[in-house]
Amino acid sequence: MNNSALNPAKLFVRPKEERFQDSYRRWQGIPSIEVTKKGRIFINFYSGQDAEVGGNIMVLCVSDDQGKTFRSCEAVVEHPDPECRIYDPCLWIDPFGRLWMTWTQARGFNDGRSGVWVSICDNPDEENLQWSAPRRIANGIMMNKPIATSRGEWLFPCAIWCNTSGSVPSEDHGLENEQFSNVYASEDEGKTILLRGSADVPNRSFDEHMIVEKKDGTLWMLVRTFDGIGESFSTDGGYTWTLGRKSHIDGPCSRFHIRRLKSGRLLMINHNNFNERIDLDDIMNQGNVKKWKGRSHLTAMLSEDDGETWPYKLLLDERNEASYPDAKEADDGYIYVTYDWERVKEREILMARFTEEDIIKGKIESEGRLSVAVNKALGQPDIQ
Repeated sequence: MNNSALNPAKLFVRPKEERFQDSYRRWQGIPSIEVTKKGRIFINFYSGQDAEVGGNIMVLCVSDDQGKTFRSCEAVVEHPDPECRIYDPCLWIDPFGRLWMTWTQARGFNDGRSGVWVSICDNPDEENLQWSAPRRIANGIMMNKPIATSRGEWLFPCAIWCNTSGSVPSEDHGLENEQFSNVYASEDEGKTILLRGSADVPNRSFDEHMIVEKKDGTLWMLVRTFDGIGESFSTDGGYTWTLGRKSHIDGPCSRFHIRRLKSGRLLMINHNNFNERIDLDDIMNQGNVKKWKGRSHLTAMLSEDDGETWPYKLLLDERNEASYPDAKEADDGYIYVTYDWERVKEREILMARFTEEDIIKGKIESEGRLSVAVNKALGQPDIQ
C-alpha cells in the first residue's frame, strides 16, 4: 500500500512559482480565519487546478489593514506526491497566542485514513513568519477550530468519514472503529494529542463537527447531517458521548460555525431560512464533488440562553453557494467571518466584519463591512 500521505507536505513561504499564484489557480474554497491581538488577519483555504482532487494545495493570505487589502501566498502547502491532496485547512490561535495552521492530507478524495497535520507560528505578528516543521496529530479531518475548555484541556474535532456518507474510501486502513465524529484531546498544551472519544450521530455527512462548552460544563457537539444538524453531549470531558440525535437547529447539509463570545453569548454562523433542500438520492448518485442545495442566506445569529433560541440575526450574504463560514472574535471588538462563494465559477473567498450590537440590531451600524474581497482565483480555462 502506498503510504505517501503519511509523509509531510512542503511548506513554502511567499513562493513565486506560477502554479501557486491567483492567476493560475482555477478552483478554491473552504476558508478559515484568525486575527492576532495586534489585528493581523489570516485567512487560508484550499485551491488548485481542479476541484477536490490529488494536487490540491493550501494558500494562506494576510491583511495588516483590517481587511482592506490582502496579500496572497504568504504561505502555501503542497504535497510532493501529486496523488495526494491538501484540503480542509483550519487556523487557530491557542491560549498562548501561537497560530496553529492545520490541514488534511489524503491520497485522492478519500483514502479512508486522511490525517491532520499542523505547522505552528510562535509569533504571528512578526514581519517574517517562522513555521515549525509539519507534524501529524490525528487520523481524519479537522476543518473546524479546537477549543480550550474550563478544565484547561484542548479538544480537537477530527473525523473519519463513514462508509455511508456518500464517500466510499478508496483504501482500507482498518479504521472502521474510528469512522465517527471524534474528539482528540491534549492535557499538555498541545505537546501530545490523543484520541479521547467519539460521537455517533445519525445521517451525518462529512461530519464537520464543532464543540462548544455549555455554561454548566457540558460539552455540546454539533454535526453536519443530511437532514440538518445533529448533536451529542458529553459530561466527562469528551470521553463518552450521548447517543446522537437530530438537534433543534436546522441546516442545508453544510458547514456551520458556533463559538462562545466574551460576552457569554453563543455565536452561530449558519444558513437561515434557506430556500431549497437536498435530494438525498440525487446527492448519493453524484460523484465526489456534489451540487448541493440550500446554501444561501448565510446569517450570523446570537443566543443568550446557551443555544436554545437564536433571536438576533444579521444576514451576511443571501446568494446561493455562499457557504462554509469560519469566524473569530477579535480584540478590537469585532467579529470576523470568512466564507467562500461559487468555488468553481466565481472562486471567491470573502470576509465580513461586524459587532455583536450589529447582530442585535439586524443591520450594520458600526464600521463593519460585508462581502469584503479576500482572494479570487483567476486561472483559465474554467473548470467544466
